[in-house]
Amino acid sequence: MTRAWWWYMRMRKVLSVALLIWIVVLVVGCRVATQPQTVATSPPTGATEVSPADPVTVTVDNGKLTQVGLTNTEGKSVAGALSEDGHSWTATEPLGYGKSYTYVGTATGADGKTVPVTGSFSTVKPQALVSGTLNIHDGDTVGVAAPIILEFDDHVADQAAVQRALRVQTSVATEGSWAWLADDNGRSRVHWRSKDYLQAGTQVTVAAKLYGANHGDGKWGQEDLNLRFTVGRAQIVKADVTSHRLVVVRDGKVVMDFPASYGLGSDPERVTRSGTHVVMSKSPLFLMSNPDYGYVNFPSHWSVRISNNGEFIHANPETTGVQGSANVTHGCVNLSTANAKEYFDSAIFGDPVEVTSSRIAMSPADGDIYDWTVPWDKWVSTSALN
Repeated sequence: MTRAWWWYMRMRKVLSVALLIWIVVLVVGCRVATQPQTVATSPPTGATEVSPADPVTVTVDNGKLTQVGLTNTEGKSVAGALSEDGHSWTATEPLGYGKSYTYVGTATGADGKTVPVTGSFSTVKPQALVSGTLNIHDGDTVGVAAPIILEFDDHVADQAAVQRALRVQTSVATEGSWAWLADDNGRSRVHWRSKDYLQAGTQVTVAAKLYGANHGDGKWGQEDLNLRFTVGRAQIVKADVTSHRLVVVRDGKVVMDFPASYGLGSDPERVTRSGTHVVMSKSPLFLMSNPDYGYVNFPSHWSVRISNNGEFIHANPETTGVQGSANVTHGCVNLSTANAKEYFDSAIFGDPVEVTSSRIAMSPADGDIYDWTVPWDKWVSTSALN
């Protein structure tokens, strides 16, 4: 074989391979260029009973969306945003309950051909809307034992679905859990508390995405709730009933130590309950009534409520003589007027009041906030997600 012939055969092979590659590229390129674009919608066309909080998207393969819209039966457009690459559109506002929606628009493929964006779906029509109320106000400063309480104006049958819509974030790593308590007159309530007292200075954010949440039995959430609050100084009241004193510890230091009188121990209706109470509210003047014990609208000054069974820390000049030596009250913690005022001025919602050494323990029968009397493992077990 001559050298010229060898080069001829070698070049022929090279040209044949190049030609084959060119043909493959041309064929594949033509197939890609001519492959039709595919438009997908979510919720899909024909869907019913859709939650108005579900994401709404339009996507296209092998092309770009050139015009997209979503309108309801009244012709109102839903706000939305097109992605930079033109491959997707997303609704940016929630939908309404009990409405029908229609997709409109076009998508253009690489071949320049257009296809319409079409389809429709409908959202769920609730039998009833349920609203909720949070116990803490936006911007509040609370004590280290403050629970987050979300109370609904109706029964929640699907507690798991609702709880999935609840988020609590803390600026300091904190272990906490939601717990569903017994209904109050047919209205459901769920509490969140930390395993241990919250750390002073913690920033807490609550997001309850209840709009579009299925509460069960044909009931759905009416609106979202959002909240931000701050945990203040760590103030803890130490209330040993056998000591006849009330001690206030703030950030680890004793700042008050007052003579006190607690509930009469010989009468079970008057015993100050043992257990961790929580400061619930306070009033400079509160009219107390207990007809069974012969008093109605008794004026109580500098009253700090620590339970819903009638327990307060308040001034009572009538017991000043035995404060520090005997327990004679009807369940409250009595202080002198000056001492009660000093404590009153320092107290905020969520401060723990640790009552010890009495013969009857605090229980759910003693009011709305008995959260800290429940052992942690039992508390966690009442979460709807466990």
